[in-house]
Order: sequence, then C-alpha cells, then structure tokens
Amino acid sequence: MRAELESLESRINYRFSDPELLRRALTHSSAANEAHGGTGSPQDDNEQLEFLGDSILGFLISEALVLRFPESREGALSQLKAHLVSAAHLHGVARRLDLGSYLELSRGEEMSGGRARKTLLGDALEALIAAIYLDGGIEAARGFVAAHVFDAPFSGDEDADTDIQPAITNFKTALQELAEARQLPAPHYTVVRERGPDHSKTFTVEVRVGKDWTGQAEGRTKKVAAQRAARGVFERMTQDAPLTPEAAAPPNS
Repeated sequence: MRAELESLESRINYRFSDPELLRRALTHSSAANEAHGGTGSPQDDNEQLEFLGDSILGFLISEALVLRFPESREGALSQLKAHLVSAAHLHGVARRLDLGSYLELSRGEEMSGGRARKTLLGDALEALIAAIYLDGGIEAARGFVAAHVFDAPFSGDEDADTDIQPAITNFKTALQELAEARQLPAPHYTVVRERGPDHSKTFTVEVRVGKDWTGQAEGRTKKVAAQRAARGVFERMTQDAPLTPEAAAPPNS
C-alpha cells in the first residue's frame, strides 16, 4: 500500500492541477501491466515521463552550472553535471523525499523490494520532474530541481552494499577545478597525523583552499584520506553557494 499522494505534494511544495500526472509519474510498468492483464499502454506508466524528465533535468542543471560558474571551462562543468545527474545522486534525492513510499508497484515488484530499488527510485524522480514540467511549466520544474537536486547534499553510494557508484570519483580534481572556477588558490594537502602499526596505519589528511575552506579526513592510505578530505570541502563549497540560476544572477539585474 503506497502513501497518500497529497503528502508528497506537501513534501515537494507543489500542488498538481492534474493529479493524474502525479499518479502516472509514480506508476511502475509492472503495476500497469498487472492492472491491464499484461497489455498496459505507454500512457499507463512512468516510462515516457522518465524519458522526458531525464532531458529536462539535464537542461536545467546545464543552465544553472553555466550561470553559476561563468568562468569555468567545459570540462569542469561536465564533471559537476555528471555528478548531479548520476544515479547515485538521484537515488539520494529520491530517498530523502521518501519517494519509494508513493510508488505504485505490482505485487511481485512489491514483494521483491521494489520500493527501495535504487534504479527504480531514480527513474521515478525523473518521471516526477517531467510531470511537474507538464503540469506547471519550466519554472515549476526549475524550482523543484533547484530545491531538491541542486541544493541537496551530494550523494555517493560508494559503500560495498550498493550497486551504484558516484559519478565523481576523483574529488581532488573536482575540488581543484572548483577552486579555479572561483578564483581561489589551489587546494593544499598536509598529512597531519599517522596512527597505528606500520602494517595497518591510518592517515589523517587536511586540505585547505584559501583562508576560508578547510577539512580533514582519515583513510588507510594517504591517497584515500586526501580524496575524502577533498570531498568534504567540495560538498561544503557547493552547498554554501547553491547551483541555481538566481544565485548566479548579477546584482540589480
């Protein structure tokens, strides 16, 4: 049994003029096929909306990144975009919205844990973006994406219990490019502590970017610790300056 869709509208701060669009966005093909004896049409499930939402999401993120980082080169923007549209990040967004509770699934999909399936949740999020766009236009979709995707904590499911890997795997490079884009000094790394026996050491690495940004992290190698420290500062820097068109607009524009 899925949760009431009105509570999801409250979560996302958007009320649908056409509730059928929201219902369709959250209807998995398995449920549509089950309801129609295996002959559900493309209008009965969320696959077409997922297709459209993928393109809308890509456009809105590209737009925001170009506006937010006008001095950045294509490579740096592409790396940031790759993360923001990655399966890992979208899964994190969907999980924070508790999107799985609202999905309409077949009995078999429900029994096999479909409400928590990472790819299914990411697909439903893209379908939801398309539904908001079709119901309220590009500004409504832009508002949702800005609030729930751009400004969300960067998600990375790199732990061993997941099948989705983060799009950014080299956070040292990502941090360097971000510092460059903001005209800050290059990140500086220092090993501040080592502990444990020689065969099983743990290293603590500190990274500094200019005078305002610093972070520390531990790892079994200096390289891992540096990547973790870079990631922490990278995430704080991007959250401090949200990737939205409004944030990029010049004063008095």
